[in-house]
Amino acid sequence: MAAFTIATGTGNWFSALALGVTLLKCLLIPTYHSTDFEVHRNWLAITHSLPISQWYYEATSEWTLDYPPFFAWFEYILSHVAKYFDQEMLNVHNLNYSSSRTLLFQRFSVIFMDVLFVYAVRECCKCIDGKKVGKELTEKPKFILSVLLLWNFGLLIVDHIHFQYNGFLFGLMLLSIARLFQKRHMEGAFLFAVLLHFKHIYLYVAPAYGVYLLRSYCFTANKPDGSIRWKSFSFVRVISLGLVVFLVSALSLGPFLALNQLPQVFSRLFPFKRGLCHAYWAPNFWALYNALDKVLSVIGLKLKFLDPNNIPKASMTSGLVQQFQHTVLPSVTPLATLICTLIAILPSIFCLWFKPQGPRGFLRCLTLCALSSFMFGWHVHEKAILLAILPMSLLSVGKAGDASIFLILTTTGHYSLFPLLFTAPELPIKILLMLLFTIYSISSLKTLFRKEKPLSNWMETFYLLGLGPLEVCCEFVFPFTSWKVKYPFIPLLLTSVYCAVGVTYAWFKLYVSVLIDSAIGKTKKQ
Repeated sequence: MAAFTIATGTGNWFSALALGVTLLKCLLIPTYHSTDFEVHRNWLAITHSLPISQWYYEATSEWTLDYPPFFAWFEYILSHVAKYFDQEMLNVHNLNYSSSRTLLFQRFSVIFMDVLFVYAVRECCKCIDGKKVGKELTEKPKFILSVLLLWNFGLLIVDHIHFQYNGFLFGLMLLSIARLFQKRHMEGAFLFAVLLHFKHIYLYVAPAYGVYLLRSYCFTANKPDGSIRWKSFSFVRVISLGLVVFLVSALSLGPFLALNQLPQVFSRLFPFKRGLCHAYWAPNFWALYNALDKVLSVIGLKLKFLDPNNIPKASMTSGLVQQFQHTVLPSVTPLATLICTLIAILPSIFCLWFKPQGPRGFLRCLTLCALSSFMFGWHVHEKAILLAILPMSLLSVGKAGDASIFLILTTTGHYSLFPLLFTAPELPIKILLMLLFTIYSISSLKTLFRKEKPLSNWMETFYLLGLGPLEVCCEFVFPFTSWKVKYPFIPLLLTSVYCAVGVTYAWFKLYVSVLIDSAIGKTKKQ
């Protein structure tokens, strides 16, 4: 804590925060890792051992390469460092290989790549409005934001326990956001285009980028009432943006186009044969929809409205990724989820176009696009909630209303990640880290906005406090009941549905805030 008292002018406090979280990541190296560890080891082997023409066809392991080409090249580069640690990890046929050197290499590669994330956080802090500057270092918005991002609980457990490479990818996203705040639009567009070819999940927020760049960069002037001055449209800027996107895409996809393999690449990137939900239901609208279907089916069986022989045997709570037919409610298709997602993001896109409200308006639209895609998308992973939580962190230190939404979203979203760490040794780690982050988030933001209205009402407080009894029930009570054998999915079901309520509430509350602010801005102009 002594490092926190260092003068802000020196910048040493940021280095102390970054160093502290890096040391914590090193302490987490021996912890449990998921099958994603084997996924990335297998990708190292594929890209190192096979020619590029076989990368997206190789299927020795069930964990086939299903990320865009830039990530494949990233694994290829890593593999040439990995061979100095343990050459055996690069053998495609060494399935589930996990030597101590392999573990160290993969863990440290994630930690090393987080350097980009740290740099991006620092750049984002430069974009924060300094109007609310407290006397103490710990009350300054830049300090609070640095902690919320660098020490983000979700990112810590997903990358450094569960095992993934999200840190540097979110670093690219945050850096692109920072560049747009700094009016360096071409750099922001370039970084986001590169990001899309590392991991295609960021397509969720592509509409926000596209509309904002077109509205605020390609149109160079507005009328006094804030509407578009159509004559200010710049063809040169549009062509420049298009050229950036084209060149990045050509560099990424060009080799596979030359090999006539684009259909195969896209079939790996967009596997619509998978089911509506992931093995563990992400806490979104479809979790509530699935839960309602199960409740109705149980009631239907009890009242003998349904024939047991006609009910599908497959269950989405079995822990398998598979096709699933609903029993009572209509089954959902990929097209239906796409339509729902588009309908959900359209209002935010319209607000961004007609009432841009600068970079902050873009950031709110980006968060809504991420949340709407999470709420209604096909086969959404629970980890995708971080795509909304991290940009919402930037908003949280700006306005009390956004801070209130952030606390609901981040607490609920982070708790929904608990089932990822299901082993006993990690139980105290995840509970302690979540408590520390949540307590800090609430206390720091309440201090920052202490002169404004309370950040949460009684209903929101009651809901968030309910996560405590839910955790006790799922982790400490349920395992000792007779239901554990007959209904093993109940803890996942309860967690998913309870958290889905909170995420849905945060999404709705943010949408209302954006629409109201847009209407108020229009009234002021008039």
